[in-house]
Amino acid sequence: MAFLLGCEKVRVEFPTKTVFEGVSLGVDEGDRIGIVGRNGDGKSTLLNLLAGRLDPDDGRVLKNGAVRVGVLGQADALSDDDTVERAIVGDLPEYQWAGDARIRDVIAGLARDIPWDATVGTLSGGQRRRVDLVRLLIGDWDVLALDEPTNHLDVRAITWLADHLKSRWKQGAGALLVVTHDRWFLDEVCTGMWEVHDRQVEPFEGGFSAYVMQRVERDRLAALAEQKRQNELRRELAWLSRGARARATKPKFHVAAAQALIADVPPLRDELELKRMAMARLGKQVVDLEHATVRFEGTDGSSRTVLHDVDWIIGPGDRYGIVGENGAGKTTLLRVIQGLQRLDAGRVKIGQTVRFAVLSQHLDDLARFGDDRVRQVIGRYSRRTMLDGKEVTPAQLLEKLGFSRDDLNEPVCDLSGGQKRRLALMLILLDEPNVLVLDEPGNDLDTDMLAVVEDLLDGWPGTLLLVTHDRYLMERVTDHQFALLDGKLRHLPGGVEEYLKLADEREATQSGDRRQMRSRSDSPARTKRPQDASARAELAWCVPSDDRLATEATRPQLSGGEQRTLRKLMQSNERKIETLNAKVDAVRAEMAVADPSDFTALGDFQAQINDLQSQIDALEEEWMEAAEQLG
Repeated sequence: MAFLLGCEKVRVEFPTKTVFEGVSLGVDEGDRIGIVGRNGDGKSTLLNLLAGRLDPDDGRVLKNGAVRVGVLGQADALSDDDTVERAIVGDLPEYQWAGDARIRDVIAGLARDIPWDATVGTLSGGQRRRVDLVRLLIGDWDVLALDEPTNHLDVRAITWLADHLKSRWKQGAGALLVVTHDRWFLDEVCTGMWEVHDRQVEPFEGGFSAYVMQRVERDRLAALAEQKRQNELRRELAWLSRGARARATKPKFHVAAAQALIADVPPLRDELELKRMAMARLGKQVVDLEHATVRFEGTDGSSRTVLHDVDWIIGPGDRYGIVGENGAGKTTLLRVIQGLQRLDAGRVKIGQTVRFAVLSQHLDDLARFGDDRVRQVIGRYSRRTMLDGKEVTPAQLLEKLGFSRDDLNEPVCDLSGGQKRRLALMLILLDEPNVLVLDEPGNDLDTDMLAVVEDLLDGWPGTLLLVTHDRYLMERVTDHQFALLDGKLRHLPGGVEEYLKLADEREATQSGDRRQMRSRSDSPARTKRPQDASARAELAWCVPSDDRLATEATRPQLSGGEQRTLRKLMQSNERKIETLNAKVDAVRAEMAVADPSDFTALGDFQAQINDLQSQIDALEEEWMEAAEQLG
């Protein structure tokens, strides 16, 4: 593997703190590295340093020749006045970008639903993020440095991005550096991890799950080393007191397997006990939706149904997660549940004892504190709250959420995004609501703080409704997941994976309907390119309309025997694909029951799945070529 870029004994110092001291790192071809650490420890600084955007105070940054580095920052540099087309492709002529399969694939994956002629300033946060991602990904880069690429993306967009990054380069080529708090994304994409802490960067092998295991083992060994050091000091003191004694040989320590590390860890939560406590606080009825329907009227007189005939019973102690695309109506559904959104049809019944508390994305509730110090805010809460069956004081809760003594004197308005989110969550818990509504609670939190928040929520006795695009957080703290699709609420026994399958099936059906409508409307006289920008962009995903018509006109006519041969090939491939898919499912079933600490066996299972999947891909490609020849 060739060296691409790195740094040697670098020191980075800001006016108030030293971020790095004597750090040496290297990025080789084929590396897929996730960068984690606490908020403020220097993850983004490290990314900018390696990308050449920041000069070190000491040491040097190394770069091999003309290595091209593409950088995605947390904030984009898009012009509000540019159209989406100009922001993505710039001045590139349409025939060039529309004729490039890689560019078409990226645009179709992330910006298919964004109007091509819309101005950037009119886009939502999620749309703007996707436009910035598309702008970056259509470029040809040797190294991609991504800072929180999943922010504002829904689950489908995150899944597409992970798949794209895994297949963007050939094996052993290119390199990826990514800073993100999305643990599923880290596990899916990364083959190595860097932990930023205490002015240093410590490397780990594997994805996020492997990193966690190695960190637990590291901490355990550190604790043993400290205990050993203290024992040696006590023996040294005894030797000084009683004279020299023969020293015994040191026994070797054998590292236990992962199961031994977690043998004494209790279950995540006692669902029955939590439901019992929730029922004592809430009674039997929480929220019932009956035939709930919500429509919004557009400025042009059009009407859009966001919720259609939704029936949903939310009981005491229920822990539900809600997934859906951006704009699907998740926030509207939460407002309906709280009784804040008027229904066009149906009704909502809220229990008399229900007390809602909402953690919103924008943390609007903290604005009322202004310049108040954290200690002043906490001083207004004297009562204790129950968490995980124990009474917890505000000070204990504050410490648990990672606030130091120095943080107590900070004005609320000067806190970081992660600190504000943690403070808002703590104030909500101290208010002792019995129905907790969380809208993207993981934003701005590092992986360590996410684990702390998850532990707090595990012991919280009440009804929990969660909207998030973080798959790990969703499946960690909720017991059941629901998808909002086309205004309908659908239970997901298979979790987020089932939602992705449903969304793909829905999109495939809609694409088929669009193709059918276009084929009906096509005629020999229709040879002009569409003038509407959005329609032009939609057709550009595949082949420009003029080229498509020319291709159809020049396609050679097949004989009857050739057509029969192609159809037999397609039928044969369909049977083979079905057989291979069954084998993949069987291997995955074996993998699910295998020992999670046996990494060799897990690697063999994954290799089998990869091999079968490559065979499926080859057969599908052959099937598509045959279908294209048949027309």
